[in-house]
Amino acid sequence: MSDPQDPFPPGAAAPDFTLRTTPDQSISLSELRGNPVVLVFYPADWSPVCNDELAVFNQLLPEFARFGAQILGISVDGAWCHNAFADARGLQFSLLADFEPKGEVARRYGVYRDTDGTSERSSFVIDPEGIITWNERSPVGINPGAGGVLRALEAMAGDQEAETEG
Repeated sequence: MSDPQDPFPPGAAAPDFTLRTTPDQSISLSELRGNPVVLVFYPADWSPVCNDELAVFNQLLPEFARFGAQILGISVDGAWCHNAFADARGLQFSLLADFEPKGEVARRYGVYRDTDGTSERSSFVIDPEGIITWNERSPVGINPGAGGVLRALEAMAGDQEAETEG
């Protein structure tokens, strides 16, 4: 479900960015064009709800692979923190450090929380052309799971099949 106040509703171009995946490697959203991308903004590594949320995405990686979707977790924590967290939790997808300038990408997506210096708990599904097709913002203390993301990917796949057949 999209927020009517959302600065990036479905149909808007996803703002490009480049963030660190490790202390010495970066990735840009534009590099991933051609496949769906799921951005999972979360408040912080090591927090209980974030741990649970990212574990769900990790468990469902085979489902996301069916759609060719790339999962990217994003928080304001640094790359070293992300590496330790991902290793400890066995995460098999990239965590991006929106660390310096702090929260710049979260701000671009309208999900930065000035009150506590973290991002909102929110997800964006981006189509292969870089267009946002779905997004959801959830309360920080609640794990929304991945059902909405999977339904959005299924709908996108159905739309693409209809375009191919038409």
